[in-house]
Amino acid sequence: MVHADASNFEAGVSKAKAYEQILEQATALFDGQRNWVCNTANIASLLWHAFHSLPSPSCEVNWAGFYVLDKTVSKQLILGPFHGKVACQTIAFGRGVCGAAAQSGKTQLVPDVEQFPGHIACDDDSKSEIVVPIVKEGKVVAIIDIDCAVMQGFDEEDQQYLEKLAHLLAEACDW
Repeated sequence: MVHADASNFEAGVSKAKAYEQILEQATALFDGQRNWVCNTANIASLLWHAFHSLPSPSCEVNWAGFYVLDKTVSKQLILGPFHGKVACQTIAFGRGVCGAAAQSGKTQLVPDVEQFPGHIACDDDSKSEIVVPIVKEGKVVAIIDIDCAVMQGFDEEDQQYLEKLAHLLAEACDW
């Protein structure tokens, strides 16, 4: 059984090592647990604690969580588990960074959210964002959304590891 200490990250840990720990802990957490709420809640916690253990800009993450496919409204995401300030409750496919990722099925790596057409400003403190779709059987079922309070808060290394995490989540949960 995974212990709460899974959310502890060593001081001075590298970003790669932090992501490797997230992937390792996620695999352990998902063992015997397929509920998407339970699994995304734990992953939101792991992401939050990992980012806050890293140097800038990663430690400037101000929101980390999920939006999931709203099964009651076509082509709409609904807020899932997260850490950070309260957030938009629903987002239409194609609207903002999250909606763009949901509609395209492709990761959105945005160094400056003010330059993204149609950006939704749920939190004026957010300056950069990365959104990674979780795709199951060719269909976006959820997205990982992470905001940072500084521009250029994310890079290709974040994208690479978050896409691995999205794949792991796609296979581990009953969406």
